[in-house]
Amino acid sequence: MNNKKKIAFYTLGCKLNFSETSTIARQFENGGYEKTEFENPADVYVINTCSVTDHADTKCRNFVRQALRNNPDAFVAVVGCYAQLKPGEIAEIPGVDIVLGANEKFNLLQYIEDNKREKTGIHACEIKEVKDFIPSWSAGDRTRTFLKVQDGCDYFCAFCTIPMARGFSRSENIKKTLQSAREAAETGVKEIVLTGVNIGDFGNGKEENFLQLIKELDKIQGVKRFRISSIEPNLLTDEIIEFIAASEIFVPHFHIPLQSGSDKILASMRRRYESKLYADRVTKIKQLLPDACIGADVIVGFPGETEEDFLLTYKFLNEIDVSYLHVFTYSERDNTTALRISEVVPVEERKRRNKMLTILSEKKKRYFYEQNKGKDFTVLFEQENNGGMISGFTENYIRVKTEYDDELINQLVKVKLNELDSDGVFKTLQLSNLLTF
Repeated sequence: MNNKKKIAFYTLGCKLNFSETSTIARQFENGGYEKTEFENPADVYVINTCSVTDHADTKCRNFVRQALRNNPDAFVAVVGCYAQLKPGEIAEIPGVDIVLGANEKFNLLQYIEDNKREKTGIHACEIKEVKDFIPSWSAGDRTRTFLKVQDGCDYFCAFCTIPMARGFSRSENIKKTLQSAREAAETGVKEIVLTGVNIGDFGNGKEENFLQLIKELDKIQGVKRFRISSIEPNLLTDEIIEFIAASEIFVPHFHIPLQSGSDKILASMRRRYESKLYADRVTKIKQLLPDACIGADVIVGFPGETEEDFLLTYKFLNEIDVSYLHVFTYSERDNTTALRISEVVPVEERKRRNKMLTILSEKKKRYFYEQNKGKDFTVLFEQENNGGMISGFTENYIRVKTEYDDELINQLVKVKLNELDSDGVFKTLQLSNLLTF
């Protein structure tokens, strides 16, 4: 009979949160707990929150209620960025037993074991006191591993709460980061995604830097792919682009936050570049890697963004060779400097601008897919069975699907991109012609 206590997790937000949730889960599994799905009965439920996600309070309340429906006697812990920013607000949610901030979340097991069934309250130090870097990587629940190489941010952009939720920029040294990468590689994953808040700031400009890190990661045995999750344009140097272009392991996929194509708005946002630098980065990538996929983040409706500013952004994005957009509608965040700007864009106008850029993103993605039609790539298939189909991504982040076969899970398969299905995904039908390695 299995008498192990069960623990379930729900993660909101970014890849960084997923890597940290997975690390906390391993701590509990090593401590004798059994991990289960969030919708199942469990003794402990952990909700890892996000400060970027809209309606964080409502979402947190909903998941607490769901946990207590599954087990009214469960111990409920809320951790993560929102827990660091507004611990008192979360502690008032009925059913929450413990709230842990940026550093304390990694001590959850100890808090529970020390306090057993007592309501233990809030444990969140001042964010300026958060100085430790806690290595993390995800495993078990996804084909790819998200490897945390950096945390925190020193930039304090006008719209962003992340420095207040995660603290100043920090990272481990290259030697210890390589150790984490090797541990992840030993689980049998084919692809490792480098993640963090501002990964280009690895090393904090001291003895080591991001370029040195990826050069060392490139030598690790057993990993078929490294993918960079997101990197600021002012930290994406020519040398980094040139190295990735020459590498057989780092894939031709870049996600580069833009936020606005208006230099006036970029300055107001306190971004550290102008639109020309961004365009130069895109041009450099496409010169060396013509098939590269380039994604961009963009915010619409930032205070002071006039129609002219928005149209500058639209025109800029329409003309440069990016492959897709992540479009965010600006929303007010407590304690950010953007709140001091009086020229507020009406919510309905923000939504209209979001819709325009979302449509542009769909067109750009379709065009990028069409450009790659007929070419040969390698797909890493994931584990989900979606209506009898299995899917995965090429090295340059094009989704491909084929008939489900569990032997394809976590396999790299060579395919030719021939048929675009009605859902905009490339479809491969003849499994007998596929070559795995």
